[in-house]
Amino acid sequence: MSQLPILGITMGDPNGIGPEITAKALANQHVYAICRPLVVGSAKIIKQAIGIIKKNLEVNVIASVEDAKFEYGIIDVLDQDNVDLSKLVYGEVSVQGGSAAYEAIAKVIELAMKDEIDATITGPLNKEALNLAGYHYSGHTEIYGALTGTKDYTMMLADGDLRVVHVSTHVSLREACDRCKKERVYKVIKLAHEVCCSLGIEKPRIAVAGLNPHAGENGLFGREEIEEISPAILQAQQEGICAEGPIAPDTLFSKARGGQYDIVVAMYHDQGHIPLKVVGFQYDYTTDKWKTISGVNITLGLPIIRSSVDHGTAFGKAGTGTANEESLLNAIEYGAKLAVTRIHQKQLDLAASK
Repeated sequence: MSQLPILGITMGDPNGIGPEITAKALANQHVYAICRPLVVGSAKIIKQAIGIIKKNLEVNVIASVEDAKFEYGIIDVLDQDNVDLSKLVYGEVSVQGGSAAYEAIAKVIELAMKDEIDATITGPLNKEALNLAGYHYSGHTEIYGALTGTKDYTMMLADGDLRVVHVSTHVSLREACDRCKKERVYKVIKLAHEVCCSLGIEKPRIAVAGLNPHAGENGLFGREEIEEISPAILQAQQEGICAEGPIAPDTLFSKARGGQYDIVVAMYHDQGHIPLKVVGFQYDYTTDKWKTISGVNITLGLPIIRSSVDHGTAFGKAGTGTANEESLLNAIEYGAKLAVTRIHQKQLDLAASK
Protein backbone atom coordinates (compact mmCIF):
# COMPACT_ATOMS: atom_id res chain seq x y z
CA MET A 1 0.00 0.00 0.00
CA SER A 2 1.54 3.27 -1.15
CA GLN A 3 -0.41 5.64 1.10
CA LEU A 4 -1.77 5.65 4.61
CA PRO A 5 -5.54 5.20 5.04
CA ILE A 6 -7.76 8.27 5.21
CA LEU A 7 -9.80 8.38 8.43
CA GLY A 8 -12.87 10.59 8.71
CA ILE A 9 -13.24 11.76 12.33
CA THR A 10 -16.47 13.30 13.63
CA MET A 11 -16.07 15.87 16.37
CA GLY A 12 -19.18 14.67 18.25
CA ASP A 13 -21.60 16.95 20.07
CA PRO A 14 -20.06 20.47 20.04
CA ASN A 15 -21.41 21.10 23.56
CA GLY A 16 -19.32 18.22 24.93
CA ILE A 17 -15.66 17.21 25.05
CA GLY A 18 -15.57 15.84 21.49
CA PRO A 19 -13.92 18.87 19.83
CA GLU A 20 -11.30 19.12 22.60
CA ILE A 21 -10.26 15.47 22.50
CA THR A 22 -10.21 15.64 18.70
CA ALA A 23 -7.77 18.55 18.80
CA LYS A 24 -5.70 16.84 21.51
CA ALA A 25 -5.51 13.58 19.56
CA LEU A 26 -4.44 15.34 16.37
CA ALA A 27 -1.74 17.19 18.29
CA ASN A 28 -0.11 13.76 18.58
CA GLN A 29 2.41 13.17 15.79
CA HIS A 30 1.93 9.39 16.05
CA VAL A 31 -1.53 9.76 14.48
CA TYR A 32 -0.01 11.09 11.25
CA ALA A 33 2.41 8.15 11.16
CA ILE A 34 -0.45 5.62 10.93
CA CYS A 35 -3.17 7.44 8.98
CA ARG A 36 -4.34 10.56 7.18
CA PRO A 37 -6.88 12.13 9.56
CA LEU A 38 -9.72 14.33 8.40
CA VAL A 39 -12.17 16.00 10.80
CA VAL A 40 -15.81 16.37 9.78
CA GLY A 41 -17.72 19.08 11.65
CA SER A 42 -17.58 22.77 12.40
CA ALA A 43 -14.24 24.46 11.66
CA LYS A 44 -15.18 27.26 14.08
CA ILE A 45 -15.62 24.76 16.91
CA ILE A 46 -12.31 23.03 16.18
CA LYS A 47 -10.53 26.40 16.17
CA GLN A 48 -12.14 27.21 19.51
CA ALA A 49 -11.11 23.79 20.88
CA ILE A 50 -7.49 24.40 19.85
CA GLY A 51 -7.57 27.61 21.86
CA ILE A 52 -9.01 25.79 24.87
CA ILE A 53 -6.31 23.10 24.91
CA LYS A 54 -3.60 25.69 24.14
CA LYS A 55 -1.87 23.81 21.32
CA ASN A 56 0.03 25.33 18.41
CA LEU A 57 -2.16 23.94 15.64
CA GLU A 58 -3.62 25.36 12.46
CA VAL A 59 -6.93 24.58 10.79
CA ASN A 60 -7.24 23.93 7.07
CA VAL A 61 -10.89 24.53 6.18
CA ILE A 62 -11.85 22.37 3.19
CA ALA A 63 -14.91 21.55 1.11
CA SER A 64 -13.77 18.15 -0.19
CA VAL A 65 -11.38 15.35 0.75
CA GLU A 66 -9.12 16.27 -2.18
CA ASP A 67 -8.35 19.62 -0.53
CA ALA A 68 -6.85 18.05 2.60
CA LYS A 69 -3.13 18.52 3.33
CA PHE A 70 -2.71 15.67 5.85
CA GLU A 71 0.26 17.38 7.50
CA TYR A 72 1.12 17.21 11.19
CA GLY A 73 0.39 20.55 12.85
CA ILE A 74 -2.51 21.27 10.48
CA ILE A 75 -5.98 19.89 11.21
CA ASP A 76 -7.97 19.39 8.01
CA VAL A 77 -11.65 20.12 8.69
CA LEU A 78 -14.37 19.30 6.20
CA ASP A 79 -16.46 22.23 7.33
CA GLN A 80 -20.20 21.77 7.79
CA ASP A 81 -20.60 25.29 9.18
CA ASN A 82 -23.61 24.18 11.25
CA VAL A 83 -22.87 25.61 14.70
CA ASP A 84 -23.75 29.13 15.82
CA LEU A 85 -21.07 30.02 18.39
CA SER A 86 -23.33 32.65 19.95
CA LYS A 87 -25.77 29.87 20.90
CA LEU A 88 -23.14 27.37 22.06
CA VAL A 89 -23.25 26.56 25.78
CA TYR A 90 -20.78 23.92 26.95
CA GLY A 91 -22.37 21.16 29.00
CA GLU A 92 -25.88 21.85 27.74
CA VAL A 93 -28.21 19.46 25.92
CA SER A 94 -29.38 21.28 22.80
CA VAL A 95 -31.04 20.80 19.44
CA GLN A 96 -28.04 22.46 17.78
CA GLY A 97 -25.63 20.03 19.42
CA GLY A 98 -27.66 16.95 18.53
CA SER A 99 -28.16 18.12 14.96
CA ALA A 100 -24.47 18.94 14.41
CA ALA A 101 -23.41 15.57 15.80
CA TYR A 102 -25.82 13.69 13.54
CA GLU A 103 -24.89 15.66 10.42
CA ALA A 104 -21.21 14.85 10.94
CA ILE A 105 -21.99 11.15 11.29
CA ALA A 106 -24.14 11.16 8.16
CA LYS A 107 -21.36 12.87 6.22
CA VAL A 108 -18.57 10.46 7.19
CA ILE A 109 -20.84 7.52 6.36
CA GLU A 110 -21.54 9.07 2.97
CA LEU A 111 -17.81 9.59 2.31
CA ALA A 112 -16.97 6.03 3.36
CA MET A 113 -19.76 4.52 1.26
CA LYS A 114 -18.35 6.41 -1.74
CA ASP A 115 -14.81 5.16 -0.93
CA GLU A 116 -13.57 8.73 -0.48
CA ILE A 117 -12.28 7.77 2.96
CA ASP A 118 -11.12 4.39 4.27
CA ALA A 119 -12.64 4.39 7.76
CA THR A 120 -14.83 6.45 10.07
CA ILE A 121 -13.98 7.43 13.65
CA THR A 122 -16.75 8.90 15.79
CA GLY A 123 -16.55 11.32 18.69
CA PRO A 124 -19.09 11.22 21.55
CA LEU A 125 -22.69 12.27 21.06
CA ASN A 126 -25.48 12.85 23.53
CA LYS A 127 -28.50 10.60 23.00
CA GLU A 128 -30.93 13.09 24.54
CA ALA A 129 -29.68 15.89 22.27
CA LEU A 130 -29.80 13.59 19.26
CA ASN A 131 -33.45 12.74 19.87
CA LEU A 132 -34.29 16.35 20.76
CA ALA A 133 -33.01 17.30 17.31
CA GLY A 134 -35.44 14.84 15.74
CA TYR A 135 -33.07 11.92 15.10
CA HIS A 136 -34.66 9.07 16.97
CA TYR A 137 -31.84 6.61 17.40
CA SER A 138 -30.46 5.10 20.58
CA GLY A 139 -26.86 5.67 19.53
CA HIS A 140 -24.14 5.60 16.88
CA THR A 141 -24.50 1.89 16.19
CA GLU A 142 -28.15 2.20 15.20
CA ILE A 143 -27.45 5.25 13.00
CA TYR A 144 -24.77 3.33 11.13
CA GLY A 145 -27.05 0.34 10.69
CA ALA A 146 -29.83 2.53 9.27
CA LEU A 147 -27.71 4.72 6.97
CA THR A 148 -25.74 1.78 5.54
CA GLY A 149 -28.81 -0.45 5.18
CA THR A 150 -27.28 -3.09 7.46
CA LYS A 151 -29.42 -5.44 9.57
CA ASP A 152 -26.90 -7.86 11.07
CA TYR A 153 -24.44 -5.76 13.04
CA THR A 154 -23.11 -5.66 16.57
CA MET A 155 -20.96 -3.59 18.91
CA MET A 156 -17.45 -4.63 19.89
CA LEU A 157 -15.65 -3.04 22.81
CA ALA A 158 -11.90 -3.48 23.10
CA ASP A 159 -9.19 -2.46 25.52
CA GLY A 160 -5.84 -3.92 24.59
CA ASP A 161 -6.33 -7.67 24.10
CA LEU A 162 -9.67 -7.75 25.95
CA ARG A 163 -12.46 -7.72 23.35
CA VAL A 164 -16.21 -8.10 23.80
CA VAL A 165 -19.05 -8.28 21.26
CA HIS A 166 -22.72 -8.03 22.15
CA VAL A 167 -25.83 -10.00 21.21
CA SER A 168 -27.93 -6.96 22.22
CA THR A 169 -27.09 -3.44 23.38
CA HIS A 170 -29.42 -0.46 23.75
CA VAL A 171 -32.60 -2.21 24.84
CA SER A 172 -34.20 -2.93 28.21
CA LEU A 173 -32.95 -5.92 30.17
CA ARG A 174 -36.32 -7.58 29.62
CA GLU A 175 -36.00 -7.17 25.84
CA ALA A 176 -32.35 -8.28 25.96
CA CYS A 177 -33.47 -11.62 27.39
CA ASP A 178 -36.05 -11.96 24.63
CA ARG A 179 -33.41 -11.25 21.98
CA CYS A 180 -31.16 -14.06 23.17
CA LYS A 181 -32.02 -16.41 20.28
CA LYS A 182 -29.95 -19.05 18.48
CA GLU A 183 -29.84 -17.22 15.14
CA ARG A 184 -28.66 -13.94 16.67
CA VAL A 185 -26.08 -15.58 18.95
CA TYR A 186 -24.69 -17.54 16.00
CA LYS A 187 -24.40 -14.39 13.85
CA VAL A 188 -22.54 -12.54 16.60
CA ILE A 189 -20.13 -15.46 17.04
CA LYS A 190 -19.45 -15.27 13.28
CA LEU A 191 -18.84 -11.51 13.46
CA ALA A 192 -16.49 -12.03 16.41
CA HIS A 193 -14.53 -14.60 14.42
CA GLU A 194 -14.30 -12.33 11.37
CA VAL A 195 -13.06 -9.24 13.24
CA CYS A 196 -10.37 -11.23 15.04
CA CYS A 197 -9.18 -12.61 11.70
CA SER A 198 -9.06 -9.07 10.30
CA LEU A 199 -6.86 -8.10 13.25
CA GLY A 200 -4.38 -10.81 12.33
CA ILE A 201 -5.45 -13.50 14.81
CA GLU A 202 -5.09 -16.73 12.85
CA LYS A 203 -7.49 -18.99 14.79
CA PRO A 204 -9.51 -16.86 17.20
CA ARG A 205 -10.56 -18.40 20.51
CA ILE A 206 -14.11 -17.24 21.19
CA ALA A 207 -15.76 -17.48 24.60
CA VAL A 208 -19.55 -17.30 24.70
CA ALA A 209 -21.11 -16.07 27.92
CA GLY A 210 -24.23 -17.48 29.46
CA LEU A 211 -27.25 -15.26 29.96
CA ASN A 212 -28.19 -16.49 33.43
CA PRO A 213 -26.20 -16.85 36.66
CA HIS A 214 -23.81 -19.82 36.47
CA ALA A 215 -24.75 -20.10 32.77
CA GLY A 216 -28.14 -21.46 33.83
CA GLU A 217 -26.79 -24.31 36.01
CA ASN A 218 -28.14 -26.96 33.60
CA GLY A 219 -31.58 -25.37 33.45
CA LEU A 220 -31.94 -24.63 37.16
CA PHE A 221 -31.73 -20.84 36.63
CA GLY A 222 -33.12 -20.61 33.08
CA ARG A 223 -33.16 -22.55 29.83
CA GLU A 224 -31.73 -20.01 27.38
CA GLU A 225 -28.31 -21.66 27.55
CA ILE A 226 -29.78 -25.06 26.68
CA GLU A 227 -32.31 -23.99 24.05
CA GLU A 228 -30.63 -21.01 22.34
CA ILE A 229 -26.95 -20.40 23.21
CA SER A 230 -25.55 -23.95 23.10
CA PRO A 231 -27.13 -24.74 19.70
CA ALA A 232 -25.62 -21.51 18.29
CA ILE A 233 -22.18 -22.48 19.58
CA LEU A 234 -22.51 -25.98 18.09
CA GLN A 235 -23.45 -24.53 14.69
CA ALA A 236 -20.36 -22.30 14.75
CA GLN A 237 -18.14 -25.19 15.81
CA GLN A 238 -19.42 -27.28 12.92
CA GLU A 239 -18.12 -24.54 10.59
CA GLY A 240 -14.65 -24.73 12.10
CA ILE A 241 -14.98 -21.75 14.44
CA CYS A 242 -13.25 -22.18 17.79
CA ALA A 243 -16.13 -21.19 20.09
CA GLU A 244 -16.61 -22.38 23.68
CA GLY A 245 -19.47 -22.05 26.11
CA PRO A 246 -21.84 -21.08 27.45
CA ILE A 247 -19.48 -20.03 30.23
CA ALA A 248 -20.51 -18.51 33.56
CA PRO A 249 -20.23 -14.72 33.10
CA ASP A 250 -18.80 -14.10 36.58
CA THR A 251 -15.52 -15.89 35.74
CA LEU A 252 -15.39 -15.57 31.97
CA PHE A 253 -13.96 -12.06 31.70
CA SER A 254 -11.09 -12.76 34.08
CA LYS A 255 -10.14 -15.74 31.91
CA ALA A 256 -10.31 -13.61 28.77
CA ARG A 257 -8.21 -10.87 30.32
CA GLY A 258 -5.70 -13.52 31.35
CA GLY A 259 -5.26 -14.58 27.72
CA GLN A 260 -7.37 -17.73 27.53
CA TYR A 261 -9.66 -16.22 24.89
CA ASP A 262 -9.27 -13.64 22.10
CA ILE A 263 -12.83 -12.33 22.29
CA VAL A 264 -15.99 -12.73 24.37
CA VAL A 265 -19.59 -12.87 23.14
CA ALA A 266 -21.71 -11.09 25.78
CA MET A 267 -25.48 -11.50 25.84
CA TYR A 268 -26.45 -7.93 26.74
CA HIS A 269 -25.14 -4.38 27.15
CA ASP A 270 -23.98 -4.23 30.76
CA GLN A 271 -22.65 -7.78 30.78
CA GLY A 272 -20.05 -6.67 28.26
CA HIS A 273 -19.62 -2.99 29.12
CA ILE A 274 -18.98 -3.27 32.85
CA PRO A 275 -15.85 -5.47 32.69
CA LEU A 276 -14.38 -3.43 29.82
CA LYS A 277 -14.87 -0.16 31.65
CA VAL A 278 -13.56 -1.54 34.94
CA VAL A 279 -10.35 -2.30 33.05
CA GLY A 280 -10.16 0.83 30.88
CA PHE A 281 -11.66 3.54 33.10
CA GLN A 282 -9.66 4.23 36.27
CA TYR A 283 -10.96 6.90 38.61
CA ASP A 284 -8.98 8.49 41.45
CA TYR A 285 -11.30 9.63 44.23
CA THR A 286 -8.58 11.64 45.99
CA THR A 287 -8.10 13.91 42.99
CA ASP A 288 -11.64 13.56 41.61
CA LYS A 289 -10.15 12.77 38.20
CA TRP A 290 -10.01 9.90 35.75
CA LYS A 291 -6.43 8.63 35.64
CA THR A 292 -7.12 6.79 32.40
CA ILE A 293 -10.03 6.44 29.98
CA SER A 294 -9.05 3.86 27.42
CA GLY A 295 -10.94 1.50 25.15
CA VAL A 296 -12.63 1.60 21.80
CA ASN A 297 -16.08 0.85 20.37
CA ILE A 298 -16.24 -0.79 16.93
CA THR A 299 -19.36 -1.64 14.94
CA LEU A 300 -19.07 -5.02 13.22
CA GLY A 301 -20.99 -6.26 10.19
CA LEU A 302 -21.07 -2.92 8.34
CA PRO A 303 -19.90 -2.39 4.75
CA ILE A 304 -17.62 0.37 6.11
CA ILE A 305 -15.30 0.66 9.10
CA ARG A 306 -16.53 2.44 12.21
CA SER A 307 -14.44 2.87 15.35
CA SER A 308 -15.35 5.14 18.24
CA VAL A 309 -14.50 6.40 21.68
CA ASP A 310 -15.89 4.28 24.48
CA HIS A 311 -17.31 7.15 26.55
CA GLY A 312 -19.87 9.92 26.42
CA THR A 313 -19.83 13.68 26.00
CA ALA A 314 -18.73 14.39 29.61
CA PHE A 315 -20.67 17.67 29.66
CA GLY A 316 -19.27 18.48 33.10
CA LYS A 317 -15.74 18.81 31.67
CA ALA A 318 -16.61 20.45 28.36
CA GLY A 319 -14.75 23.66 27.64
CA THR A 320 -12.15 23.16 30.39
CA GLY A 321 -9.41 21.52 28.33
CA THR A 322 -9.02 18.71 30.89
CA ALA A 323 -10.71 15.89 28.94
CA ASN A 324 -8.68 12.74 28.28
CA GLU A 325 -8.10 11.87 24.59
CA GLU A 326 -6.79 8.35 25.21
CA SER A 327 -9.93 6.54 24.03
CA LEU A 328 -10.01 8.55 20.80
CA LEU A 329 -6.37 7.68 20.14
CA ASN A 330 -7.27 4.02 20.69
CA ALA A 331 -10.14 4.37 18.23
CA ILE A 332 -7.89 5.96 15.60
CA GLU A 333 -5.31 3.19 16.01
CA TYR A 334 -7.94 0.45 15.68
CA GLY A 335 -9.58 2.18 12.72
CA ALA A 336 -6.25 2.58 10.94
CA LYS A 337 -5.36 -1.08 11.50
CA LEU A 338 -8.71 -2.31 10.21
CA ALA A 339 -8.49 0.04 7.22
CA VAL A 340 -5.04 -1.22 6.24
CA THR A 341 -6.32 -4.82 6.36
CA ARG A 342 -9.36 -3.96 4.24
CA ILE A 343 -7.32 -2.02 1.67
CA HIS A 344 -4.87 -4.92 1.39
CA GLN A 345 -7.74 -7.37 0.89
CA LYS A 346 -9.22 -5.18 -1.84
CA GLN A 347 -5.87 -5.14 -3.60
CA LEU A 348 -5.66 -8.94 -3.41
CA ASP A 349 -9.20 -9.28 -4.75
CA LEU A 350 -8.44 -6.89 -7.60
CA ALA A 351 -5.26 -8.78 -8.54
CA ALA A 352 -7.13 -12.11 -8.45
CA SER A 353 -9.84 -10.79 -10.78
CA LYS A 354 -7.37 -9.84 -13.50
